Amino acid sequence: MDLEEAKKKFIHSWGTLGSQWGINRTMSQIHALLLVSAQPLSTEGIMQDLNISRGNANMNLRALMDWGLISKEHKPGDRKEYFAAGKDIWETARKITAERRKREIEPVLQVLDQLKKESITGGNKEDIMAFQATIQGLDDFTGKANDIVGKFIKSDSNWFYKTLMKLLH
Repeated sequence: MDLEEAKKKFIHSWGTLGSQWGINRTMSQIHALLLVSAQPLSTEGIMQDLNISRGNANMNLRALMDWGLISKEHKPGDRKEYFAAGKDIWETARKITAERRKREIEPVLQVLDQLKKESITGGNKEDIMAFQATIQGLDDFTGKANDIVGKFIKSDSNWFYKTLMKLLH
């Protein structure tokens, strides 16, 4: 398989994987393109390589910068903006995890916390107790998951792999 074919296959696969992580396909494909590009790419280069519009490219480049997955670069004497992705996959995984935590876990924890503080009325005592027990169980589980995610985000790869090996044995 030649390099261009391998890149296209990777970009397509990363796009599919990213959409399962809660990132839209185009955003994932731009990230993949920048990951496998040896040099930073301009918006025009990204548009051409992925056959996307300028608006789509700009919107997704901003989102990738918001997630901390890419950076903007300038070349001396060139007015174009160029974009590059960090090549450290461990750091990329941590950034994606941190962003997903902020968007998915933290809002759930806030709702569960609010519900635990509320005085629940309007039903029979058994139904209210069952509801409160479910909310407490979800809060316990989500809190523990949040703690694990927090450790992953702060960890280095050595800690993670050692911990994973302990779990597997």
